[in-house]
Amino acid sequence: MNSPDDLEAELLELGEALDFPAPPPADVARAVRARLERPAPDPRPGVRWRLPRWRWVTAGVAILVAVLVGLTPQGQAAVAHILRFAGVEIHVGEPGPLPSGAPSPLPSETRVTLDRAREMVKFPILVPAQLGQPGDVRVSDGGRVVSMFWPGVRLDTYDGLLEVVWRKDLGEPWPEQVRISSAPGWWIAGPHGLTYFPSGAGASRPLVRRAEPTLIWQRSKVGYRLEGPSDLDRARKIAESLR
Repeated sequence: MNSPDDLEAELLELGEALDFPAPPPADVARAVRARLERPAPDPRPGVRWRLPRWRWVTAGVAILVAVLVGLTPQGQAAVAHILRFAGVEIHVGEPGPLPSGAPSPLPSETRVTLDRAREMVKFPILVPAQLGQPGDVRVSDGGRVVSMFWPGVRLDTYDGLLEVVWRKDLGEPWPEQVRISSAPGWWIAGPHGLTYFPSGAGASRPLVRRAEPTLIWQRSKVGYRLEGPSDLDRARKIAESLR
C-alpha cells in the first residue's frame, strides 16, 4: 500500500496533468476553500475534528476537478453533450467538416411582403429597429418559419418551441449563455453545421447547411435565430431592438 506521502505526490502529479482551461480563479478558490474548511460530521455532539493531511489532498483534488468540470465550457459539454433550447438542439463535441455548397431553401419557402407574412402566420413578427425594414421576407413550412434578410444578416422567427426545429453541430468556440433584455439566450461565436427539421409526419428530409455566428433566444412562445453578426455586442443590440 502506498504511504500517505506517496499518495500525496501522485495526486499532485495528477492535478498537474489535468488539462482544463483556467476557469475564473476567484470562483474556484472560494468553492475549494469552503469545502475544505467545512468540518466533517462527528457522532459525538460538539466535537470537531480534522482529516489527516493526505486525505485533505485527496479531497482537495477531487473537489477541484468537480469545480473545474462545472465551471468550464469543456466540463459542461462533457456532462451534457446536447443542449435543447427554444426549439434548437445544440450538439457540442467533435463536429465533422462544415457543409459546403449553396443552401437549399426551407420547405415551401415563399417570398412575400412583410404585411403578407404577418397575415400568414399565427405568431407576432417583430423587426429590429437597428436594421430597419428587411430587403427580403420569406414564409416557409406552412407558416412555421418567417425569415427576414439584410446584407449579411438573417433573422428566423419561428413557432414550435416544444419540438426540435433546428439542430446545430459545433465544437470550439463553445456556446455562451447570455441574456437578451430579460430573456434567456445562447451565443454561438463561430461557423457551424445547421440542420432544419421540416414539420409534419410526411415531412421531407432534413436540410443541412453551413451557418455563421448565431444568437438564439426566445420571447414568450416565439423562437428567434439571428445569424450573421460577427460579435455578441452587435447581435445583442439587434435582438434587443425588436419592435
